[in-house]
This record gives sequence, C-alpha cells and structure tokens, in this order.
Amino acid sequence: MDQALWTALAGRRNYPPRRLIAPGPDAVSLERIFEAAAQGPDHGQLQPWRFIVVPSARRADLGEVFAQALAERDPDSDETVRARAREKAFHAPCLVVAVLVDAPEANKVPAAEKLVSLGCAVQNMLIAAQATGYSSGLASGAAMGSQGMRDLLRLAPHERAICFVAFGTASEPRPPRERPQPADFVTTL
Repeated sequence: MDQALWTALAGRRNYPPRRLIAPGPDAVSLERIFEAAAQGPDHGQLQPWRFIVVPSARRADLGEVFAQALAERDPDSDETVRARAREKAFHAPCLVVAVLVDAPEANKVPAAEKLVSLGCAVQNMLIAAQATGYSSGLASGAAMGSQGMRDLLRLAPHERAICFVAFGTASEPRPPRERPQPADFVTTL
C-alpha cells in the first residue's frame, strides 16, 4: 500500500463539530473535497446522494429546527435546553448535510447499496479533508428525520438527510484510538 495513503487513513480522527474551529476549507479546498465524493462507487451510476452546504447565514434557521425537533420529542424541555440545541447549528466553520437520494425510478439498485455509496462518498470527503489539511467529523441525531429538517433542506419525498459532515481545524489534536484488528472482524466462509 502506498505509504502516503496509509498515513492519511491511519491519521484520520473524527472530531465532533463542536471541536472544529476556524479556519474551515476555502472554496477551492471544499471543491476538491466534493470532487473526492464523486470518486466513490456508484452501481448503475445513479448518484444516490447529494450534499447541502449550510452557510453561516442559514445557521440560525438550522438552530431553530434543532430546537423545534427537541420540543417535539420532549415537550417538557426548558428554554435553556432548547438554547443549547440551537447552539449546535453554529459548531464547525463548514457544515454539510449528506442526503440519501432513493429515487423510485432507480429501484433496480437496493436502497442499502445506495446508502453504502453515500457512505463511500462521505469517507472520500473525510480523507480529502485530511489531505488538504482540515479536520472533519460526522454528526447526526433525532432532528435529522424531523419534518422541520425536511422542510429546511427542501428534501423530495424520496430523499433522506443522513448526517452532517463538519469541516474545520481541530481545536486540539486527538490521540489515536485503539482500532480493531482484522482478526476481530474478518472470518472465512
């Protein structure tokens, strides 16, 4: 294996969005990150995914979606808890939503395969971010499937928001975590 590729894979760390600070990727770096997404496997060339950038001008709208989703799940939540939910929208200098596109006319490919394709596109983005000098992480939560989120993102009926992909600069480096060994997860039939 190419040593540079192995170093990039082994050096990648997941940073929660709250641990990512400015600077985030500039327009050129973000374009390269999205180009990396397009290199993922895509059975049938369906492109069963898309990405939505959440600009800083729309973060307050996203925060309201988080607060409303929390209020729907927990009507007894107080304003302090809802304010913390709103604050999550302002974490990470660059925030992107990964969307699964499961178009009915593309049913020749199972939904699970489309989700794997999205996962590969996201992984390519994470590695590309690392290669361009940025840290990254994934976040999801109960608000992803809320009607408010669907409305904000203007999702079609056959689309589903899967997770947020956050990019920025790590506020502090994370040490490597112990990874499983292949013998822990590989068997032979």
